[in-house]
Amino acid sequence: MENKFVDTNIFLRYLTKDNLSKYDRCREMFKRALEGEIAISTSGMVIAELIWTLLSYYKVPKAEVIEKVSVILGTENLFIPDKDVLADALVLYARKNIDFIDAYNAVFMKYQGLREIYSYDEDFETIEDIERKKP
Repeated sequence: MENKFVDTNIFLRYLTKDNLSKYDRCREMFKRALEGEIAISTSGMVIAELIWTLLSYYKVPKAEVIEKVSVILGTENLFIPDKDVLADALVLYARKNIDFIDAYNAVFMKYQGLREIYSYDEDFETIEDIERKKP
């Protein structure tokens, strides 16, 4: 079975239902994937763009964004190479008042065994086991 990549706008059409005909087609595609008829993949960059777009353009509240993205990350038959890092980053993002990308980078660091980060971003001060340094 050939694997197909799913771009951000497909997730957006499905989650926002802002275009009903596109929503229906996206829903059908995800249904086929869940049933194992097709294989689909996406990337961490798509998930990050999805979060940013839902928050900034669609003005979806953070808690609702976290809920929607959690469902996507838990979707069976959707391959995301760094799904574990993304899921842990989403948990950290929910717990802290930080950007998702900062949460992702902090979790990525932990997965890589890194404890220190060069950054001027004070968000990293709020994350346990991360020490921020200025160059």
